[in-house]
Amino acid sequence: MDLSPAFVLSAAFVALLAFGVPISYATGLASITALLTIMPPLPAITVTAQRIATGLDSFALLAIPFFFMAGSIMNRGGIARRLIDCAKVFVGWMPGPLAQITILANMMFGCVSGSAVAAASAIGGTMQPSMDKAGYDRSYTAAVNISSCITGLLIPPSGAFIVYSLVSGGTSIAALFVAGYLPGLLLGLAVMIPAWMMAKKRGYARLPSPTLSESSRAVLSALPSLGLILVVIGGIVGGVFTATEGSAIAVVYALALALAYRELSMDDIGQILVDTIVATSVVALMVGTSMAMAYVMSLAEIPQIIGDWVQSAAGNWIIALLLVNIVLLLMGTFLDITPGILIFTPIFLPVLAELGVDPVHFGVILVFNLCLGIVSPPTGSALFIGCAVARVSIEQVIRPLIPLFAWSTAALLVVTYVPGLSLWLPRLFGLIK
Repeated sequence: MDLSPAFVLSAAFVALLAFGVPISYATGLASITALLTIMPPLPAITVTAQRIATGLDSFALLAIPFFFMAGSIMNRGGIARRLIDCAKVFVGWMPGPLAQITILANMMFGCVSGSAVAAASAIGGTMQPSMDKAGYDRSYTAAVNISSCITGLLIPPSGAFIVYSLVSGGTSIAALFVAGYLPGLLLGLAVMIPAWMMAKKRGYARLPSPTLSESSRAVLSALPSLGLILVVIGGIVGGVFTATEGSAIAVVYALALALAYRELSMDDIGQILVDTIVATSVVALMVGTSMAMAYVMSLAEIPQIIGDWVQSAAGNWIIALLLVNIVLLLMGTFLDITPGILIFTPIFLPVLAELGVDPVHFGVILVFNLCLGIVSPPTGSALFIGCAVARVSIEQVIRPLIPLFAWSTAALLVVTYVPGLSLWLPRLFGLIK
């Protein structure tokens, strides 16, 4: 076995990242460099370009810009405030109520926007003034917002699951969407418990109980926003439309709702289009170059090398999943979710499939791991956004973030070793056997 392409690919990729080259460019350049050990320069460049184009030639990828746009519309259309008012009804009685409201609102906003960054910005930005006024420590509020904004990446609609479906060889998007519900709710609960303990220790005051009229008004105001979940996910699971068609319906629904609330201007629409184009371009370039890297990895037999190592070190699915979790948690601190999915799916999925791990279950484990990565230093995107919203430094937020991260990791282990949490609902709806 010739290990030179594998060595060149790994060395070039790490070196480019070390010099601050953006990860999508580093992926493409490392792929070309590795191919140069196998073929002449012109064919190497041509093959890389072909693989990038082929990787983007997928109808399912159209769902990503549509879900980006729907989330951006909701971020600017008055949805966050209504979801926060609704969350107050359900968790306002708990110790540290404003923190619990932040967590639940992040879960609701995340599952209608599909974006951790949007949730951290919208919910955190809306809640921070109230939490400052109530005397909450900013490092605590930032930690709560950061650790809960990622729940929407597990609770559908989730662009992460769409990318995983593409790179895993066509795993059902509907099955992945439904599989994310229970792990996403478990993650939210895993953040609520330590936030409750910390708030009780700090003595944060409870909120006055809302009247029945106030509660009813808040819930009814939020129902149209939450209706997006029923319309889009219900339609996909019920076979009425595909995930891509559902994403377009989500845009129409979100736009109609924002216009009905009269909180969306023409200037907002222009900015929404710009944000969508920028975000989609970043993901598209990453998908394309990662497909080129996956091709080089297959030529260099990297998945086989790692697979042999995992099998020899583990021998069964329990130890194998533990090793995979350790690798993903470590690498997730340096990689964003999309490149993490594109790089590690072709490496670990074939190995775990041989050990009997369902592709849907692994998809949930993979996304869960990478979600924890984006709230971790040194490069976590949600970490930076949450700190910016609360106007605190990363150093200040680390201490209160540790117990929240520990409970979230415990939830990850539960999801890893209790496959039924991910597979029960897809089986119930007949999406997998």
